[in-house]
Amino acid sequence: MSNAGNRAETEAELREERFTTDGLAGLQLHAIHRGEPGAPCLVLLHGAGANAHWWDHLAPTLARNFHVVALDFRGHGDSDFPSEHTPGAFSDDLEALLEHLDAPGAILMGHSMGAHVALWHAAQPRETPALVLIDLTRGASPSRQRATRLALTLRRTYSSREQAIDKFRFLPGAAHAAPELRRAIAAHSVCVEPDGRFGFKFDPRWFGVPGRRPPDLSAVGCRTLLLRGADSNLLTSEGAADIAGKIPGCELVEIADAGHHVHIDQPAAVLAATTRFLGAS
Repeated sequence: MSNAGNRAETEAELREERFTTDGLAGLQLHAIHRGEPGAPCLVLLHGAGANAHWWDHLAPTLARNFHVVALDFRGHGDSDFPSEHTPGAFSDDLEALLEHLDAPGAILMGHSMGAHVALWHAAQPRETPALVLIDLTRGASPSRQRATRLALTLRRTYSSREQAIDKFRFLPGAAHAAPELRRAIAAHSVCVEPDGRFGFKFDPRWFGVPGRRPPDLSAVGCRTLLLRGADSNLLTSEGAADIAGKIPGCELVEIADAGHHVHIDQPAAVLAATTRFLGAS
């Protein structure tokens, strides 16, 4: 079958849903499913300002071996945008998803903010069989972190959907991202604002809201893979080594020609490392 045929077949298997649980108190979250529901569950957690569609180029391959579920955190993508900004809410979202899926033992894979949420969860006394962390923040200077947050909070709007797609950029930059991938992600990231202009699907007010307390890394009891972009300025080489040294048995892989958005800059390398680590074909 051609690559185009494979893509069409995979897209036909894609399923989207909005769900809520008792713990969400009526808040609805959005998730994208691929793969067989009876297969081992692999949950994908995006970074700040991103959404579930940032995994679209990786999820079909992962779905050959897993039931892949990409979550939109609250205030992102097609999930609800609550007016109350509760510390630790993204961890609540992950727990609600696992309850909804009845999959307490899901494998977790997260990028940046999503990696921090996954890491916190795995450090608790719960069943997490494996953990893949992509370029979470450690070792960056406070000024670098502030600059990144400030850039994300500058919520610009545009007169047309096409203009918004054209202006979409990754923050921090993704110098090696394929233009067609940037455009595909942009197309899924645009929304209509109340005034009729076009912006992007995230609430920047979440960027200053703290997560749960930093976890005890030595309490992570599952197999862990840490992927760092060799050019990342948010996860330094020293920061990556520090994390890997504190998580028992953590494997650290540095990926060349990649910045903070490792899975965007070098998707093939991320897939190769992840499928090898998870033992998937």
